Amino acid sequence: MSKCEQCIVREFSSLKALSKDELIRISECKTSRTIKKGETIFEEGENVNGIFCVKDGICKLTKLSPNGKDQIVKLIAKGELLGQRSMISDEPANLSAIALEDMQVCFIPKNEILGFFDKNNQFSMNVMKSICGDLRTADDHMVNMAQKSVKERLAETLVYLHETFGTNTDKTLKVQLSRDELASMIGTATESCIRLLSDFNKMELIELVGKKIVLKDLPKLKKLAE
Repeated sequence: MSKCEQCIVREFSSLKALSKDELIRISECKTSRTIKKGETIFEEGENVNGIFCVKDGICKLTKLSPNGKDQIVKLIAKGELLGQRSMISDEPANLSAIALEDMQVCFIPKNEILGFFDKNNQFSMNVMKSICGDLRTADDHMVNMAQKSVKERLAETLVYLHETFGTNTDKTLKVQLSRDELASMIGTATESCIRLLSDFNKMELIELVGKKIVLKDLPKLKKLAE
């Protein structure tokens, strides 16, 4: 197992506020796990009892809707933490976390993390800021769902995937979501998403390469997303 104090990933999360001694303590109690693509890290309603630090890979956070379909709420990448809100609220997980690609994660028990809250004010503040950021993102998403058209939401999501996760050497989006997953992110039926992608392709905003997507005209997509 790698040592937390030597892990560059911690610099991108709330853990950056911990001292060397605190990081060494975490190293002694954490467990490292390999999560295969499609596997579940934790399920909605599960008692997580700790946090997961994402060392590598990407996962999706989903919420089961009343009609039985999963709605993608957020994508989580390297350097982020999972389970912070459940740990603070002392409630079961409100979302499910599922790997979109092979992942490396470290699990840190809840009792170890909570022990730092009384002793390290900066760490506590970082965790609170992270949770507030999640709430802000949820607010923005709710407004977009209510006020933007499906076409605008699709354009916005494609721009987000490009700017957040980048592209492969062939210029295709690095994060390749299925049509079902893309439809889930923008809150529409899969058929509508497929039809809109075809329209974007005809407008030469994107290029469809099998199941992969290339953004051909990023400025126009950004304008459409507004």
